[in-house]
Amino acid sequence: MNDLSLQYPGWLALLLLLPLVAWWRWRRGANAMVVPYVATWCRLPINPLSNQAAVFTMLGLVLGVVALSRPQVLEGHNEVLKQGYDIMLAIDLSGSMLAEDYERDGQRINRLEAIKPVIQAFMADRPDDRIGLIVFAGRAYTLAPPTFDHGWLTRQTQKLRIGIMEDGTAIGDGLGMALARLDHSRDGDDDEEGAGAGEGKATEQDDAGAFVVLLTDGANNAGALKPMQAADIAEARGIPVYTIGAGRAGTAPFPIFDSAGNKTGYRRIVSDLDEGTLRQVATRTGGEFYRADSADTVKAAFAAIDASQKVSFTARAHLRARELFTWFLGASVGLIVVGAWTARAGGTKEDMA
Repeated sequence: MNDLSLQYPGWLALLLLLPLVAWWRWRRGANAMVVPYVATWCRLPINPLSNQAAVFTMLGLVLGVVALSRPQVLEGHNEVLKQGYDIMLAIDLSGSMLAEDYERDGQRINRLEAIKPVIQAFMADRPDDRIGLIVFAGRAYTLAPPTFDHGWLTRQTQKLRIGIMEDGTAIGDGLGMALARLDHSRDGDDDEEGAGAGEGKATEQDDAGAFVVLLTDGANNAGALKPMQAADIAEARGIPVYTIGAGRAGTAPFPIFDSAGNKTGYRRIVSDLDEGTLRQVATRTGGEFYRADSADTVKAAFAAIDASQKVSFTARAHLRARELFTWFLGASVGLIVVGAWTARAGGTKEDMA
């Protein structure tokens, strides 16, 4: 956004006088009295200004008037005022997440593999937010506090596996730890965990808020904190919790593995999702509940959360003036000097003649 502007355009009115000066100089012409052999005793040129000298002088005067009008180039600069969220994802890694009631490209996949790419896409779509990850089963663990390094966090998400911790479903502890991490993040107290984790201190000026996304496929059966107790803490701190219930209602195929870890068959397990509690947690905290019974509905749930908790960035325009006065003034003086030199040189030649 660059534009040429004149700060004092009124000076351009002087350009109207230049044709009058040229006409007057033309009417003036040469001296009426011609003195024979005057060049032998007078070295000053008495010839009228040559055409070439007149052109240089006139152009110099024009540029001088333009310089007086103070030409400027206005350079536009848009400053984007950004705000972002602190987000904690609390993901269930209990054994039931191995149930293969989701499909991708016609192939059965378990619940964890179905949500991984959705989580990664969610993180990629929010580059200005700090995102952290809590995983829970029988206990809750921090995989990463809120971080801007989404590339590193994506790689950690890809490594998630079922069975890396004791089995169970500690929903309350998972939510409670996510809330604790948000508090630490706002106070700037997070330890560096992994590449780029926990950097920066959020303030009221650059932090639009925080929320938690909790995904589970079961009912709370472990941990010290009950889900509704954690919901009370979130409500008191003004942090919305969005809950996602994974898996289909009824029964689902669950893989059977041999001692070497090879899949040998399936058995049916009954879904124990506590949908009522997840709804209450979301309602109590100002969030929403989503039932994700397929890979598509998991994607739709994260898309709805992304849309509801998106910050509209605003832009503030600044104009910076780059002065051209000295360039025009320099050119003006230069042309006038050239015009004078040309006139002088012309007069000297006439004298010599």
